[in-house]
Amino acid sequence: MTLGRRIAGRVLSGALVLLAAITLAFLSVHVAPGDIVDIIVGDQIPAPEVEAAIRAEWGLDRPLIVQYLSYLGRVLQGDFGRSYMLQTDVFPLLTGQLLPTLKLTAAAFVVAVVFAVVTALLTAHRPIGGRIMGGLELFLVSTPSFWLGIVLLYVFSFTLKIFPVAGDRSFSALVLPALALGLSLGAVVAQVLRQSLERALEEPFALTVRSWGAGEGTLRLRHALRHAAIPSVTLAGWLIGGLLGGAVITEQVFGRPGLGRVTVDAVLSKDIPVVLAVAIFSSAIYVTLSTAVDLLCLALDPRIRTGGR
Repeated sequence: MTLGRRIAGRVLSGALVLLAAITLAFLSVHVAPGDIVDIIVGDQIPAPEVEAAIRAEWGLDRPLIVQYLSYLGRVLQGDFGRSYMLQTDVFPLLTGQLLPTLKLTAAAFVVAVVFAVVTALLTAHRPIGGRIMGGLELFLVSTPSFWLGIVLLYVFSFTLKIFPVAGDRSFSALVLPALALGLSLGAVVAQVLRQSLERALEEPFALTVRSWGAGEGTLRLRHALRHAAIPSVTLAGWLIGGLLGGAVITEQVFGRPGLGRVTVDAVLSKDIPVVLAVAIFSSAIYVTLSTAVDLLCLALDPRIRTGGR
């Protein structure tokens, strides 16, 4: 299979996942008990003109398949409907809060990658360091991100006063949330990467590199790391969804703007159009990042591109 066909297959599978997310969002409204108008407006009593607008927007007088195709077309054009609780269109509401969430997710991912790579490189085939880091990684994996965030706030914001308590006004305000969200992911990836590195350092190529006179650091960083990276990169791609989900709670702990605050407010007020749009937005972000990870695996390992030959 050629590289172009493999890339096309990855992109197509991502598009199918996104289509499934949109379909589930549409069906969730129609299978819920009660009238669709009451579901969409939440706890408030709809005025006659509001009810008429909702029925026209969703095409409730038309067959279900026509309603679905209409909803699908609107979503693909960026039209997620209107929040009748907030009296505003959903799309600009979400895009206005998307950047802070993406900043936090990206920063947490960088923290996870740096933590995993550094700890794995330093402790692979080193029993004492491996046991110490293994214990720390187990602690981080077992600790909820919100609890770790509270501890970080207490130590570095309330006690040492190094970082701000809340907000998103500077880079320093991003450090603690990124650590709280990214360290647990980094701990999981580090465990897999360390095992892969230890296997790679026992491969014949490692003996060849050592025979060239290369140092241990050069062997680990320039040769073994690339061979060991594929399982960790794949795992990181699967765990990206955890970062997006954890961002919802982390933003609340650190008082940051973003999709987390919008999501919590929408759930509490039963603002269904916003909840559905957040679900689709999150799916789109996850599909984009996981597809990018799949393509990165193709770039890292020529054996995948050539079908293992």
